[in-house]
Amino acid sequence: QRIQRALEVYELSGQPLSVLCDQNLPEKPSYRLIKLIISPGDRVVLHDRIGKRFQKMMSKGFMDEVRALYQRGDLGPEMPSMRAVGYRQAWSCLAGEISRQTMTERAVIATRQYAKRQLTWLRGEENAQWFEYHAGKTCDRITDWLQQQLRNDEMC
Repeated sequence: QRIQRALEVYELSGQPLSVLCDQNLPEKPSYRLIKLIISPGDRVVLHDRIGKRFQKMMSKGFMDEVRALYQRGDLGPEMPSMRAVGYRQAWSCLAGEISRQTMTERAVIATRQYAKRQLTWLRGEENAQWFEYHAGKTCDRITDWLQQQLRNDEMC
């Protein structure tokens, strides 16, 4: 996908994507950027939430959505849009390659793997403030932390 996008940019602009990105470097902002990351501290909690989220998607018509895309006839499993987590597995189910139960299991596993990659990427973020997710408490903890940051800024 990235190579395809880079070739499209080159074809349209006559310049490599790297040159265009270098030309459009933003100026340093006059304000301080704050990066907040909210993550469950316990992987079991994350896995449980992923499973519940997928079940909710299913109950809200996810398979109907994918079925409508499947029946259009102009899409295929090799297309980037159909390779997204959940869609890939639902497509295989509609094609009769796997059962609905297997589709659900694979979609949840793929989502867990994607979440793990996201967390790995986020760990590389510099100057990020991490908050462990706790239902009903996270917003208060973030608000308290931000207020402390504002007080510290006022002292400088």
